[in-house]
Amino acid sequence: MPCPSSCPPGLLALMAPGLALMATFSLSSQDGDRRALPVEKPPGVKGRTLILLDVNTKSPVRIISENFLSLQLDPSIIHDGWLDFLSSRRLVTLARGLAPAFLRFAGKRTDFLQFHNVKNPAKTRGGPGPDYYLKNYEDDIVRSDIALDKQKGCKIAQHPDIMLELQREKAAQMHLVLLKEQFSNTYSNLTLTARSLDKLYNFADCSGLHLIFALNALRRNPNNSWNSSNALSLLKYSASKKYNISWELGNEPNNYRTLIGRSVNGSQLGKDYIQLRSLLQLIRTYSRANLYGPNIGRPRKNVIALLEGFMKVAGSTVDAVTWQHYYIDGRVAKVTDFLKTRLLDTLSDQIRKIQKVVNTYTPGKKIWLEGVGATSAGGMNNLSDSYAAGFLWLNTLGLLASQGIDVVVRQSFLDHGHNHLVDQNFNPLPDYWLSLLYKRLIGPKVLAIHVAGLQRKPRPGRVIRDKLRIYAHCTSYHNHNYVRGSITLYIINLHRSRKKIKLAGTLRDKMVHQYLLQPYGKDGLHSKSVQLNGQPLAMVDDGTLPELKPRPLRAGRTLVIPPLTMSFYVVKNVNALACRYR
Repeated sequence: MPCPSSCPPGLLALMAPGLALMATFSLSSQDGDRRALPVEKPPGVKGRTLILLDVNTKSPVRIISENFLSLQLDPSIIHDGWLDFLSSRRLVTLARGLAPAFLRFAGKRTDFLQFHNVKNPAKTRGGPGPDYYLKNYEDDIVRSDIALDKQKGCKIAQHPDIMLELQREKAAQMHLVLLKEQFSNTYSNLTLTARSLDKLYNFADCSGLHLIFALNALRRNPNNSWNSSNALSLLKYSASKKYNISWELGNEPNNYRTLIGRSVNGSQLGKDYIQLRSLLQLIRTYSRANLYGPNIGRPRKNVIALLEGFMKVAGSTVDAVTWQHYYIDGRVAKVTDFLKTRLLDTLSDQIRKIQKVVNTYTPGKKIWLEGVGATSAGGMNNLSDSYAAGFLWLNTLGLLASQGIDVVVRQSFLDHGHNHLVDQNFNPLPDYWLSLLYKRLIGPKVLAIHVAGLQRKPRPGRVIRDKLRIYAHCTSYHNHNYVRGSITLYIINLHRSRKKIKLAGTLRDKMVHQYLLQPYGKDGLHSKSVQLNGQPLAMVDDGTLPELKPRPLRAGRTLVIPPLTMSFYVVKNVNALACRYR
């Protein structure tokens, strides 16, 4: 029998035994049971769900990294020229909005990257390089409008419009070259100069991001061991500049046979990591630097075998075990794909596979998901960069946090296909605003939630999947608008109808701030613009980020979740014991 809103909090537990979920509203148990709740629908209620929600405020079920939501840049930005524009004031402002975070410099072209310790190879050769119309870029920008951030000593530039227009034309041409390489699986070598590394580090440091650099693992000796000579040159240069960098070796080693016709097994890769660790210990600046890996792809049978071989040899050498995940083949995606709960749930199985291997060899070792995106193959325009893709992204964040994955690295911050957060006009896309809200409101402590409610019966032969997903965290300590002890809920409603949630127990009769994210404009789910509580989001004319203003709700009010939306709710002054202390 349904519980009225006046029920005492203790009755909630009796109504929903076994529904204490770590951080997600689901109609299934943790072992994957997908049966609907055995609750009868009362007369007169048609297709509506009343949900009672409470949160365990005594202790967190997981604690993730402060840098949980982190970013990635693909080395292709060297090819198409965007690396030269990382000093843009606008880009630095956007990146600062997502700090603190890691910035991983890695991708498919990691293992074709070579470091050359020369300042300007074009001038050294006595002629223009491939960036001929920008060949004097560095000198011009220093002479003209470079601004110095006195607090950090950052080089931040305001680039002329004509220079940006030329760069976009060049990037469009290079995009075709990069696509041809990707589909033919034949990649050309990339040269990273000392000056380019300086620009990359300047961007990370000015933005409050910690740089993780993935070294080329495909430079091999005749016996298939790693040739570290070029990496040593890069390490020595970085140390001479006192750059604070963490390191990786290679990217998706399970694909090496496809890339160069030569495979590297897990045991050999483990030995390569031990060699890199020894190399770091010889350089004083990096003797205690963090090392992450092996950054495998989707954990299929052969990939699991590679990971097991690696963990046997070098599991204790790395500070976190890393892997990648992409949901959809970017060449066949359609907007309705992002609404499929079956798709959203594919990540859970991969998490379990990775955790099983890691806990077998190094129990308690941190696990990171690196290089995650809505779609593979670079994504698709108007799909993976649209509002609809946010359902997948927000569910990924909630699911990973609830399962104890320490860090997730988003591919990509800028450029590289259509999975990015910022477009080539340096305008933030929907997933950027979603990430900004997450950073501003969500703290590292994950809380268990308790739910109970009415659910329609499935038709014969069908299963009702959870289209309403709820996650709970302590509110971020960095957000000074909320006192410690506040709780933030974030909710995904994939239903095409609104849903009502009644806050119960410890959340009852508390003041709530709503942050409702919806598409802006006539494009609906395809939109590349979003609105917060009915107001469109965009950077301010002076180049700063807008204030994210909440909509206060009256105490004790039922939350009404509009259809096909993502939303955050800060429940104020809960005085949650789990959230009072760091």
